[in-house]
Amino acid sequence: MNLPLFIAGRYLFAKKSHNVINIISAISAIGMAIGTAALIIILSIYNGFDELVKSTLSNVEPDIMISPAKGKVFVPDDGLIAQVASLPGVKHCHKTLEENVFVDYDEHQGVAKAKGVDEEYEKDSPLIGHMTTGEFSLHKGEIPQMVAGAGLAYKMGMNPAFLSSAIIYFPARDRNFSLANPAASIESVSMRPAGIFTVNQQIDEELMIMPLDQMRQLLGYEEEVSGIEIRMDEEVSQKDIRKTIGEIKGIMGPGFKVLDRFRQNTSLYKMMRYEKAAIFLILIFIIIIIAFNIFGSLTMLIIEKKDDIETFRSLGATDRTLRKTFTLEGWLISLLGLAAGLVIGTGFALLQQKFGFIKMPGNFLVSAYPVIVKWSDILLTIAGVALIGYLIALLPVKNNITAETR
Repeated sequence: MNLPLFIAGRYLFAKKSHNVINIISAISAIGMAIGTAALIIILSIYNGFDELVKSTLSNVEPDIMISPAKGKVFVPDDGLIAQVASLPGVKHCHKTLEENVFVDYDEHQGVAKAKGVDEEYEKDSPLIGHMTTGEFSLHKGEIPQMVAGAGLAYKMGMNPAFLSSAIIYFPARDRNFSLANPAASIESVSMRPAGIFTVNQQIDEELMIMPLDQMRQLLGYEEEVSGIEIRMDEEVSQKDIRKTIGEIKGIMGPGFKVLDRFRQNTSLYKMMRYEKAAIFLILIFIIIIIAFNIFGSLTMLIIEKKDDIETFRSLGATDRTLRKTFTLEGWLISLLGLAAGLVIGTGFALLQQKFGFIKMPGNFLVSAYPVIVKWSDILLTIAGVALIGYLIALLPVKNNITAETR
């Protein structure tokens, strides 16, 4: 039998008078439970928003991007692209050409990020399901069209129901700028907006999609592209994607960068990780403050049990055994709170994940708060709260067993 654990359990669970020490211990356990539950719930909600951001970005960012190691554009080798397209798990390969351009629409002007895409992208674009007005159509017969993000369309006053066309400008690459005739130094194309899409605020405010041929005409290119976007089958795992990236690097050679979705937008994904770490540390700090109630209750318990301690010493108990007993007493308080908080927090998060009974205010992409429970968060919470409870329990025991009881 583990004698220190047995005695600690008796002190914690045995029937006793409702004095101030018992009340403080109960408050400590309840506080640890609330802190643990809040940690699980908030991390799960953050996971939900994190996944929501990633899913919206996946409508614009491909699973894998091939881009030149030097320069902005390259002429694609159709033979190499065919080899890439034949790799297991590869669903689509799209040629794209991106550049910042100046847009004039119905006396509204602004800068936009224009993306030229091939005909296959027009058929298979993930943006098709995100159209709010009009349709995702880059050609009406032989006439080229474009689609724009909702924020850009609002700023420019674009409406697919109108007949007005947007004029897109870009400085000519093969001509010097002329002060006498500035228009001669600028290339332009004109096309009507066919639809408006919404993904997220940043993308909506800057992105417009147009046919690749018109983008090349505007930029003065013939066959060049800025990247090859690769979309994988939905059931393909991250491990398979990493394997595919290695195979693509072998096919394309050292003159190209092959980037997964994380490396395409490193700053955003790093920021999301840092935000989650900051949230975890802030909540852990709050739990530390709550745990100091255990410090107070345990200190008073040691003083109250002074006679018991002397009795244990008379029976042969060492200071080490006594310190272990009261450390376990304080730790059991925090572990009870931890267990209750895990049940409450995980249960609440799972119910919200399944039923979505707490709704999002306003007009958002989802109707209810998104929640995703991850085992890694639960294990990290258990480790963090249990460690805090143990260290806090050590503090009053270390000196009080010898100083206060002799």
